[in-house]
Amino acid sequence: MNLIMKMLAVPATVLALWAVSAQAATNDDIAKRLEPVGQVCVTGKECKGMEVAASAGGGDAKTPDSVIAKHCNACHGTGLLGAPKIGDTAAWKERADHQGGLDGILAKAITGINSMPPKGTCADCTDADLKGAIQKMSGLK
Repeated sequence: MNLIMKMLAVPATVLALWAVSAQAATNDDIAKRLEPVGQVCVTGKECKGMEVAASAGGGDAKTPDSVIAKHCNACHGTGLLGAPKIGDTAAWKERADHQGGLDGILAKAITGINSMPPKGTCADCTDADLKGAIQKMSGLK
């Protein structure tokens, strides 16, 4: 009987020590674990702690090549779903003739056309960014 008591005493001791250490968590520890992992910032309003993230984005400078590589190439590189291919000036010119020139194509790119979503998935592209990418892909001026 004494052996059984000793065998039960060890797990009971371990359990008691674990319970005491679990109760030792302070309110600060609990608050730290419950902190949100991020925050929503609104343009024009102060957003503490986001200075590093904003500067890490690399600014607003986009080149036509970077826009094409990131947003246009998937469809215009292959002609997916009838998209005019990069470098196929004849196909782009035909579209330009039907849509009012380069500005007409730009307007369709901004609002979306057929299967292409508005701004071709580049929501943060300016009109100038899109126009530069269209000019580079189409060869139109």
